[in-house]
Amino acid sequence: MRKALRSLLSLVVLIGTVGAAGTATAAGPDSGTAAGTGTTGTTGTGTTGITRTTGDIKDRILAIPGMSLIEEKPYPGYRFLVLGYTQPVDHRNPAKGTFQQRLTVLHKDTSRPTVFFTSGYNLSTRPGRSEPTRIVDGNQVSLEYRFFTPSRPQPADWSKLNIWQAASDQHRVFTALKKVYDRKWLATGASKGGMTATYYERFYPRDMDGVVAYVAPNDIVEKEDSAYDRFFATVSTKECRDRLNAMQREALVRREPLQRKYRDWAAGEGATFTTVGSLDKAYEAVVLDFVWGFWQYHTEAECAAVPDAATATDEVVYDTIDKYAGWSAYTDQGLEPYTPYYYQAATELGSPSLRVPHLKGLTRYGYQPARNFVPREIPVRFKPWVMRDVDNWVRTRARSMLFVYGGNDPWGAERFRVDRGARDAYVFAAPGANHGANVSGLVEAERTKATARILAWADVAPATVQADPDKARPLARYDARLDKRDIEREQTLRP
Repeated sequence: MRKALRSLLSLVVLIGTVGAAGTATAAGPDSGTAAGTGTTGTTGTGTTGITRTTGDIKDRILAIPGMSLIEEKPYPGYRFLVLGYTQPVDHRNPAKGTFQQRLTVLHKDTSRPTVFFTSGYNLSTRPGRSEPTRIVDGNQVSLEYRFFTPSRPQPADWSKLNIWQAASDQHRVFTALKKVYDRKWLATGASKGGMTATYYERFYPRDMDGVVAYVAPNDIVEKEDSAYDRFFATVSTKECRDRLNAMQREALVRREPLQRKYRDWAAGEGATFTTVGSLDKAYEAVVLDFVWGFWQYHTEAECAAVPDAATATDEVVYDTIDKYAGWSAYTDQGLEPYTPYYYQAATELGSPSLRVPHLKGLTRYGYQPARNFVPREIPVRFKPWVMRDVDNWVRTRARSMLFVYGGNDPWGAERFRVDRGARDAYVFAAPGANHGANVSGLVEAERTKATARILAWADVAPATVQADPDKARPLARYDARLDKRDIEREQTLRP
């Protein structure tokens, strides 16, 4: 898999949010709970009116063995801690050494539910809420995925980078923090983060009370990718598809003059191509990402903004490919931060390969496998049974799980499904949405259903919602800085 959506959540100052009972709350700067909401026990609204006494939340967390403080960033309404946690390199053999894994805690109140978020990539050290955190008005724990720097063992034994080891990282963090945050927990993440939340549930199904996985690809059979071909043959209108395909084709027709520009750019930037093998391979890989990149990040309404390939100058073609795919994607410098992702794609996750009949006679390499983007000194062996196992488990044994997809997102072409064996599990798609799809973008009936189930899993559904799920709404007010989901496009095809 090769297209990026790294969801970095924006900076916030939160003055007050709406609690489960509809009252404004704000965390005291040195308290363990938010003012007016320190309670024990749970009911449909998550409170019983019994005041709980606790020490400072930072002290309680730092009392956990192996937990250390990197920095605290105070924000009104929350406490925000950036932390390090000592993890075993190999959860099956802890004697093989440890590494420091980064995490953050966005603390609201120990009487509130907690959402466990991961992007599946690096950790953002800026405070922000995932959508489920806003829906349940809760705390949020965010974890950096193992082997993404600086959360990488030294020396790096790449054989210890797999979905079970990563799920075990989450299990240890949850087990440690559950002593502090003892209410309901939900797991969530988008794209590779949604995959991560799903794998965690598969291996540790007793930890979480619910899972909300956004735009999570599910590549069951590595060599069977016809679903992607069907997607690109039918998405949007023929006029839009033809416009995008023509620009992609033009970039290969003009390979020679555009590669001169690419070579000059690389020389000026000091960019190299050792991992992928050559500038020519990198050039073609970027061009082949162009149409996919458009649909991942953009919408049908923006199709007309793509220049007409027939009349575009070399400069316009070059800049258009750069805008939607990114010439830096397959340089050594562009690939290096994502070596852990490409390693996982080449060993467990799989990666898509498309047929491109409109480029017949122009491509030299086709869609290159993920192995091409991993340095050769790192051993790689693909394990085809891993995704089949996860898919079978989700279809037949999923409990309290919600999958949200975008109707026009290519990564949703191969998605998770739930069958008769699953219970209280759902797969919804937001019409016309891209890789930023979320619950708020679903049609009304699905939006209220999804929101009601998230509130129920977290045990904070107000009585009005318990009586009528159609009345389900997020418990916390929207904050433009805290809740804005910025799509920071890393210029390459990764989920």
